[in-house]
Amino acid sequence: MRRLMADNGMKDAIRARAIDLGFDVCGFASAVAERGDGDNLRRYLAEGRHGDMAWMARTAERRLAPQALWPEARTVVCLGVNYGPADDPLAAHADPSKGAISVYARGRDYHKVLKTRLKALGRWLCATHGGEAKVFVDTAPVMEKPLAQRAGLGWIGKHTNLVSRQFGSWLFLGEVFTTLDIEPDAAEVDHCGSCDACLRACPTDALAEPYRIDPRRCLSYLTIENAGAIPPDLAAAAGNRIYGCDDCLAACPWTKFAKPTENADLRPRPELAAPSLSMLAALDDAGFAALFTGTAIRRSGRGRMQRNVAAALGNGHAAPGETRAD
Repeated sequence: MRRLMADNGMKDAIRARAIDLGFDVCGFASAVAERGDGDNLRRYLAEGRHGDMAWMARTAERRLAPQALWPEARTVVCLGVNYGPADDPLAAHADPSKGAISVYARGRDYHKVLKTRLKALGRWLCATHGGEAKVFVDTAPVMEKPLAQRAGLGWIGKHTNLVSRQFGSWLFLGEVFTTLDIEPDAAEVDHCGSCDACLRACPTDALAEPYRIDPRRCLSYLTIENAGAIPPDLAAAAGNRIYGCDDCLAACPWTKFAKPTENADLRPRPELAAPSLSMLAALDDAGFAALFTGTAIRRSGRGRMQRNVAAALGNGHAAPGETRAD
């Protein structure tokens, strides 16, 4: 029988410290594996839905459970940072001469922002309450969305992203694994109901069924993770989307409760809100580095960006999701 620390005062102190460090939500989940998570991952991989993301298959065994990644872990402190936009996230779609960049990538690279805060929380946790801690953001093989749901931060919506009643779908996630055996929070329940707005909003039908995405048709995968050419029909459906896609996130009715981020690092850089496609097409290596240094876009490289920009220019004046009439 596991001996749990049920000191709500300690949990309140950890939450308070997390908020002080710039996190917007904090919850607690057990590091023990959930069978359903493993079953879903194995099915996803068996169907080849991971596409070019071979690292998902390579790290599958460690991804199956927090304790497979770190056997000494007993509790996962799940954290979220709001990156909600102040303006319409889809506004750039109205001008086909501009490039539409996903909200999450318009500011400073969130991996760096979260990692700094996670390390600070981990150090404080060990110094104040003992035990050991390791921190992770989404470059590590952690099934962060199921963990966040079990920690009460939100639920996995029909678009397969986490949805929060307070922040909609605009949450970056990070985790502090700890050897402390802390009582978990109550899991959040699913509040999607009969709504299918996110499924209907997808421009490439990547969400043909609720709660199951096919990344091979998803514009976020195709414009960021995919290393090869984008199939012509999907490139045409991309319109002027050159890095990611926010359509299903923006369509979620819970987004109306979201608040703009108060974190200056995560606010959009003006030059990335709707950059000129012709300007982007003319960038050399130095120009690309100068424009995107410090952002998540730099990770994908100039080659993929140029591919995406060429497709957007090829779509000409077609409306988003439509093929240009020649």
